[in-house]
Amino acid sequence: MSGFDDMGLFFVDTFSTDEINGGNDSTKINFMNIKKKLKDFLRVFHTGNFNYIYRDSLRNNYNSARYWLEVDLKDLNSYDEELGELLKKQPTEVLPLFEDAAKEIVDEITRPRPDGEEQVKNIQVMLRSEANPMFIRQLTADQVAKLFKVSGIVVSASNIRSKATNLTIQCRSCRSTVPNIPVKPGLEGYALPRKCNADQSGRLKCPLDPFFVLPDSCKCVDSQILKLQETPENVPNGEMPRHMQLYTDRYLCDKIVPGNRVTVTGIYSIKKASASKTGLKEKLNIGIRQPYLRVVGIQIDSDGSSTTNATQANIGSSSFLTSRIEEEEEFRRMAKQSDIYETICKSIAPSIYGFHDIKKAIACLLFGGSRKRLPDGLTRRGDINILLLGDPGTAKSQVLKFVERVAPIGVYTSGKGSSAAGLTASVIRDPTSRNFMIEGGAMVLADGGVVCIDEFDKMREEDRVAIHEAMEQQTISIAKAGITTTLNSRCSVLAAANSIFGRWDDMKGDDNIDFMPTILSRFDMIFIVKDEHNEARDSTLARHVMNVHMNATHNAGSNQSQANGEISLEVLRKFIQFCRAKCGPRLGEQAAEKLKSQYVLMRSGTLAHERDTGKRVSIPITVRQLEAVVRISESLAKMRLAPFANDQDVNESLRLFNVSTMSAAMSGNLNGAEGFTSLEDQEQLQRIEKQIRRRFVVGSQVSEHAIVQDMVKQRYSEKGVYKVIQTMIRRGEIQHRAQRKLLYRIR
Repeated sequence: MSGFDDMGLFFVDTFSTDEINGGNDSTKINFMNIKKKLKDFLRVFHTGNFNYIYRDSLRNNYNSARYWLEVDLKDLNSYDEELGELLKKQPTEVLPLFEDAAKEIVDEITRPRPDGEEQVKNIQVMLRSEANPMFIRQLTADQVAKLFKVSGIVVSASNIRSKATNLTIQCRSCRSTVPNIPVKPGLEGYALPRKCNADQSGRLKCPLDPFFVLPDSCKCVDSQILKLQETPENVPNGEMPRHMQLYTDRYLCDKIVPGNRVTVTGIYSIKKASASKTGLKEKLNIGIRQPYLRVVGIQIDSDGSSTTNATQANIGSSSFLTSRIEEEEEFRRMAKQSDIYETICKSIAPSIYGFHDIKKAIACLLFGGSRKRLPDGLTRRGDINILLLGDPGTAKSQVLKFVERVAPIGVYTSGKGSSAAGLTASVIRDPTSRNFMIEGGAMVLADGGVVCIDEFDKMREEDRVAIHEAMEQQTISIAKAGITTTLNSRCSVLAAANSIFGRWDDMKGDDNIDFMPTILSRFDMIFIVKDEHNEARDSTLARHVMNVHMNATHNAGSNQSQANGEISLEVLRKFIQFCRAKCGPRLGEQAAEKLKSQYVLMRSGTLAHERDTGKRVSIPITVRQLEAVVRISESLAKMRLAPFANDQDVNESLRLFNVSTMSAAMSGNLNGAEGFTSLEDQEQLQRIEKQIRRRFVVGSQVSEHAIVQDMVKQRYSEKGVYKVIQTMIRRGEIQHRAQRKLLYRIR
């Protein structure tokens, strides 16, 4: 123990005589030298204050029954660059020596051990690297058996299985036993010998393939197989995202759940292709192997920091660290600017004219509020959900595409091409083990980011119902095929939809919307986007569109963006990521009192309106919408990196809520958004439906215009008649015929 702190004199023998000479003996001596160097590294490596980090980590982890050690490759390179390069180029040979060296060091530093624990446990060495990660499609056959760092999204994970490290086999005929047969780590497995070479003493020889495995005498470790997918921003246009199989063992198991964005360090390995049913394909494909990655280190990047870009690809670790510090200082200076809110709103989809309030709402969605965990274990979401309803051709899809690009984690999907399993999660059967496993959908993969759902009205009703829990509770519960689990879906939802009639019809009111109140109440802000005819506005819009098309190349430069007071896309993405990671504001006391009084005033104003009109109206201000205003206020404070939301934030959040959901509801466009309609209206609709059922029997057809005129003569409202007819058509009781002039009753 006393000799550990003595620095002594250390040297590296670059041209060792053992390495120059050939033969098996020299190879063994070479391995011994490498093992000695690794032991010296673990024993003497220290930081500036003589902090022996790896020696102390080994002792602390072993005493805490954590039999693993994480080594930074940067430290190994600084200690012995040749040793670090050897580990990168030949990890399959050096890593077992590293684990043996760690085991021997543990044996030295933990003596004396308690009774019954004299045998030293095996130590797993995990590697950590600060190098830039590669993409899955950059791995080629020339890089097999080398160490690499790859980033992506984990989309599925198998159950924990046992992997044998030492086998004991026995002959069925002569009962001879062969113990402690080492098995290589990974997915390649071990082929049993076909012949028994035991001494038979003149007896008959054993037949072919006589051996079988003795499970009770084998040594096993835990193993798990993961499925890694390319991140959406790294997939080229028009191509399918590629996947790679990950193999983890021992203490790396159960570290990742589907939906995590990870950066894994592993050995690019190959395995035998899966056998076919006929066996003919296996004979033809001799020598063809499937690649996989044997993981030796995992870094979970829940905030999406694993993604790399072209500006970071050519800088080293030290300069990268310096640039990160300079970026943080620049971001803090940006947050202190008085007009940062307006600057961010200008930078949201600058090529789209207008949409001022919608852009401000989207800025709040990108930054988000603060997620809160209550003492009873329940949580309150901090992510903001927005719905854009309105006419086609109003650039709703372009806004969604921009948000997908600017969000640190963004997933774009269309309503018609999305199913319930594709949005949430699915249970699939593993083709190799035949066991069930979970594969995450779009909302699981966008955990910590934004999901953009276009054509929201084209989704099937049962698919929309599937995301109710994911939008409010931000979890996805699964109980299928014996699997009962809960996945995280902590993401914002930005949806765009059209009305039933294609264009918005002000005469139809809430008949424009084919959504249930349960899904509408989960959106914090609902904007009605109308294509209004205004000559002055049309002229300005046309001029803006022509300018975009004529100067597209010129406007793409950063100088034009700076001249307009906008932030570039890359800087805005990093600023959003920085604010989300560093700031979690809360509502200030004065702001909370003001918001409480405003909420009471809105509710009392509703009561006065009901007393004057004698009719109960639909008001979307409930506790759920009150929490929405709180989240918007917190997001405005997060843009300034402020710890508390002030009165100005509450005023702006109330204004945004009034121009979105409140204005839509008070104008009658979202009548019944919270499921409240007057009893008088409900009774009138029921009477109209009874009269229509009496008007024509099943199998007959009548003119729609005639039946509407008859009901109006009986002093029923025309709007109510049309609403009942549309409801019966939606239920499949009535069909339109003869170019929507006749009504045919089916049942």
